[in-house]
Amino acid sequence: MLPVEEAIEIILGEIKPLGTEQVGVLEAADRVIAKDVLARRANPPWDNSAMDGYALIAADVVSATDENPVKLKVIYDLPAGTFPHAPVKSGEAVRIMTGAPVPDGADAVVMVERTEKLDESKEVLIKTAPHTGANIRFNGEDFKIGQRVISAGSLIRPAEILMLAAVGQPEVTVYKRPVVAVLSTGDELVDIDKRPDKGQITNSNGYALAALAKSAGCTVRFLGIAGDTRESLTEKLTEAIEADAIITSGGVSVGDYDLVKDVLLELGSTMRFWKVALKPGKPLAFGVISSRPAFGLPGNPVSSMVAFEQFVRPALLKMAGRRAIFSTTLRARITEGVQIRPGRMNFLRAVLKVKSDGYVVTPLKGQSSGAITTMVNANSYIIAPPDSSGFGTGETVRVQPFDSSVFLSDTTHYPPVTKTEE
Repeated sequence: MLPVEEAIEIILGEIKPLGTEQVGVLEAADRVIAKDVLARRANPPWDNSAMDGYALIAADVVSATDENPVKLKVIYDLPAGTFPHAPVKSGEAVRIMTGAPVPDGADAVVMVERTEKLDESKEVLIKTAPHTGANIRFNGEDFKIGQRVISAGSLIRPAEILMLAAVGQPEVTVYKRPVVAVLSTGDELVDIDKRPDKGQITNSNGYALAALAKSAGCTVRFLGIAGDTRESLTEKLTEAIEADAIITSGGVSVGDYDLVKDVLLELGSTMRFWKVALKPGKPLAFGVISSRPAFGLPGNPVSSMVAFEQFVRPALLKMAGRRAIFSTTLRARITEGVQIRPGRMNFLRAVLKVKSDGYVVTPLKGQSSGAITTMVNANSYIIAPPDSSGFGTGETVRVQPFDSSVFLSDTTHYPPVTKTEE
């Protein structure tokens, strides 16, 4: 059996990012940008007011206080979306709104709450002495024209969408989304809308793997079920070769009807390995067919999901141009001891929680590779190295979260922020 780390190296050695394409900014979310983005305009594009108030000359009101306000003449109002039509001179002020350009001559803005407009007059009392530059956002202080604002290889999040819109770039060059063919194999399988007869089971793996591939940012070509015959497998796998990557489940063990490896070889696949020192998930095949990676995952549902997370997801992310491709692991205290058989790297389904003093993790009962309930209840894996025989209560273990809800609060109220946490 191939060690997990070596298997991952072999897989990633065969994977290259796909080509690029241009998409509209609204279609770019969760894609990887392929070229640096340079600002076509500065931000702010001009000196502008950070709040509603009065633009003035700071030296005019250096003595202003609540008790001794300074009176200034208001020469005009300046709403956002308009441009100043006269400079500010000594003894004058402009009523300015948030985002409006600061008039020439003015070097500070006093917020409206620190002023008092005199009734029936074009005068205002200033009750505070601002420093030069107060409440002004200066031209280019965020970024300047020509500055690199997004680097190639970055994942496009909502913040990057914000930036693309801010610099006026309606289209962006991104890496293509991998198209992944998902195929389940086995005469015992029926589709989700069919009632299984005796000896049959629903094709749950196919749907789970399709969902996992979508969560990795891929476009899924769902091929359904292939029977345990060379003819059926050949037909379906020939169709699968049109995709960028192939994922099959079942048919990669050593039984008489486990034909996936043989058919892949007949179609020209070069097999790299078909057993990994992983639990659950030992019968795992990987090969390359027509330059496309092909993953033969186990038929047991938990095994196939574990294998996907450890081997397939990093490969698909690399194909999509991602640089960060491995799931984060963290350290947590285990709340219950657990014994395991050494020899393979173990991934134990568990529940990870965030406490005030760190992370705690609880292994779930029933670690069978067919126990779907444990996958529904789990949010993480406890990772045990091949030489481990288990952990005692309170030990620190390595944990791989696979559900972002781990980091969401379990309260329905907004958590208060205090100076000191218990």
